[in-house]
Amino acid sequence: MSLLTYHGVVYPAQCDAMGHMNVQYYIAAFDQSLWHLMAAAGYSAAWIAERQEGWADRRYEVDFRRELPVGSLFEIRSEVVKVGRTSLTTRQVMTDTANGELCAEMLAVSVYFDLAARKARPLPEVIVAGAAQFIG
Repeated sequence: MSLLTYHGVVYPAQCDAMGHMNVQYYIAAFDQSLWHLMAAAGYSAAWIAERQEGWADRRYEVDFRRELPVGSLFEIRSEVVKVGRTSLTTRQVMTDTANGELCAEMLAVSVYFDLAARKARPLPEVIVAGAAQFIG
């Protein structure tokens, strides 16, 4: 099941010389949507300070399908593709809200991370259980 994780609008400052949203802003929107998916799966951003636990993105695979010009409204829906021992593989799909057309999609592997030791750690059970509800 996918979850609506982001609504956005393309501002002029986010566009490149060709008049459409620059790649860095696609990635920023995908990154923000991923935080919403992780929270829905049970992760709390408070754990960064409280537990020294967070995420390290290990892999992004992005397909750009259609340009988004200035003023475009878009949304991102996210789902979990795979729950591993220390990682989640997720898929984010960006669509133009005016017509529902696919603009971009990203497959990401994010590793649950011990921020002090700087190494992967097993996913907490609350995240494993929470992520299962978003497997697409």
